[in-house]
Amino acid sequence: MRFVLGPDATVVADVKNVLPGRGVWVTATRSKVEEAIKRRVFARGFKEQVNAEEGLADQLEQLLEQGTLSAMSISRKAGNLTTGFTKVEAALASGDVIALVHAVDASEDGVKKLAARAAGVIGKANLQGAVRLFTSDQMSLALGRENVIHAALLNGQAGRNFLKQAQRLATYRETPLFC
Repeated sequence: MRFVLGPDATVVADVKNVLPGRGVWVTATRSKVEEAIKRRVFARGFKEQVNAEEGLADQLEQLLEQGTLSAMSISRKAGNLTTGFTKVEAALASGDVIALVHAVDASEDGVKKLAARAAGVIGKANLQGAVRLFTSDQMSLALGRENVIHAALLNGQAGRNFLKQAQRLATYRETPLFC
């Protein structure tokens, strides 16, 4: 993850790698960012006194989360994401699903039913697994729908982009992407 200095000598995460100026790179995991703050790595890297706040690690996670939810929304708009238990089952039967997305607060019963259904198509499809990074409220807000619990990510550029963003978030949180 690249970090740059703001005009007020505050360390800013450059999530999209587009901000101007000298950058300091830190391994993109929460523990490494927190360690960099604690060990004053940013001051050494920028060769000046900087303001690296304790909340920087939380701020970075929030930015990565927003980017991933935005990618999820774009994948729905591009037709690469379908929501609802019945529609997810139908998408699994079609064989175009590359991943399932479940809310963290989804019932284990529904997750197990869809996992069993997915097990029957794994050999025929490019199904990579199930992503569980967000709550139902976060998914509902990002997708502009009520009570989103289960979703099927379909093969397409927007769907693959969502998986890439989700992998960045999972790596930062130091958790596996697929469960």
